[in-house]
Amino acid sequence: MTNEAARDVTEAQSNWTSAGHSVPEALDLNPQTAALAATIKLPAGFRAVADDPEFGPAISEGMARVEKLLRDAVANSDPLIDATSRHLVEAGGKRIRPLLVLLSSLLGQGINEDVVRAAAVCELTHLATLYHDDVMDSAPYRRGAPTAHEVWGNSVAILAGDLIFARASVIGSELGPEAVNIQSRTFERLCLGQLHETIGPREGDDAIDHYLGVIGDKTASLLSTSGRFGALFGGAEELQPIMAEYGEKVGVAFQLADDVIDVTGAQESSGKTPGTDLREGVPTLPVLLLRQAADDGDAAAQEALALVDGDLTSDEALADAVRALSAHPATARAWEVAREWADAAVSALAPLPDGTVKTSLAAFADAVVTREV
Repeated sequence: MTNEAARDVTEAQSNWTSAGHSVPEALDLNPQTAALAATIKLPAGFRAVADDPEFGPAISEGMARVEKLLRDAVANSDPLIDATSRHLVEAGGKRIRPLLVLLSSLLGQGINEDVVRAAAVCELTHLATLYHDDVMDSAPYRRGAPTAHEVWGNSVAILAGDLIFARASVIGSELGPEAVNIQSRTFERLCLGQLHETIGPREGDDAIDHYLGVIGDKTASLLSTSGRFGALFGGAEELQPIMAEYGEKVGVAFQLADDVIDVTGAQESSGKTPGTDLREGVPTLPVLLLRQAADDGDAAAQEALALVDGDLTSDEALADAVRALSAHPATARAWEVAREWADAAVSALAPLPDGTVKTSLAAFADAVVTREV
């Protein structure tokens, strides 16, 4: 390894160490994989488990194994297919879904090979949906890098997503029929959520209820499966319903917080700029609450809505719409709703035994809405 590469690995490991523990030297990883695994920072809610002398090393080693499996799963002898499949895997990310799988397994006997496989299945499924979402949304960037369809075109990006779904299914099949059933039903919810979002609410449907259903399917379903998989393959089968409910509620809270971030001026490491959802016409919760207020005769809401529904092509017009929506009480109410879902996730954990894992799960739910993730 060159001195520069060695320095990169050391710096990456120091980033992980700040969250808990470095990747064990005994782990059979190539330098590039070890470096990337080491750069994954645990979200703020996982700090308690990261600092635990027993669970911290288990999580870091488990995540390193997941990273290795992700790369093995998408590798292909064809250079183009290999490059498109690796595109988002190597872009990194928070890896919240596999982290939740690993953490949930600690409620039982802990991390084993099946837990690692289940974690990889959840992350591969998530990554595959991003390829498709970016095509449908015509998104130019993902995680600070050009999206796959911007680099290789829509057809290649869609097929790359399909291929990654297939790889996730192959790994899932190794976990047995129950895992296949759970994964299949999760995939169904992901598709239904996207379809319902595309079609929109029917006449007479409540727009907010429709939206909560959409994000339940599109975002929360996979987090629910992540919690369930960790309990199932970690040897705590009886805790599956608890972890499934927790994941579902955390997933909704996570997406609702994202909605508000889009209009409060915050910019995440993903490269998403404020107002992106507004410009794309995505009916997020702050906008839906604003419309509800406007329909009820709120003059300020009507003025803000005129800006939101206007031509947002220019950056100036978008900034004006963002400011107007952010200043209206509808946005503050959206934060409150996100907090209510996060609190409900914490309440779902009540039957779990007290300890580091339960504390970390509760702290993570809080971090979702304080956005320390």
